[in-house]
Amino acid sequence: MTEGYIVKRFGQPVKRYVQILKLKDDAALRAAYIKAHSRADFWPEIKKGIQEVGILEMELYIYGTREVMIVETPLDFDWDAAMARLAKLPRQQEWEDFVARFQECRRGDTSNGKWKTMERFFYLYEDEHGAPLG
Repeated sequence: MTEGYIVKRFGQPVKRYVQILKLKDDAALRAAYIKAHSRADFWPEIKKGIQEVGILEMELYIYGTREVMIVETPLDFDWDAAMARLAKLPRQQEWEDFVARFQECRRGDTSNGKWKTMERFFYLYEDEHGAPLG
């Protein structure tokens, strides 16, 4: 996709989390995993829970067995508190166990246990005075 992706504007400053996860090296499993995240097949309870804990946007990207998740939240978002709350919401652990068959993880892992947060080490953005943002 060389055209890029449109980024949603929220009318407020947001912060971004970037996480990575490894998928099993099986093309059929990866296709089924992608289908499970399609608009038609994604569990509505999971979408509701993600929004309920305060996540504004979540995007998934895939390259072979590597999956990257980008999450955008309000500035006052508390990741640890939100993930603890998410883990207790209806059907969340059932979803985590369902998608675990596609992922390199242990059965019973929560979302927060599966995904590894990436460390940002460079960014281009500056404010109107040339000072780095963030």
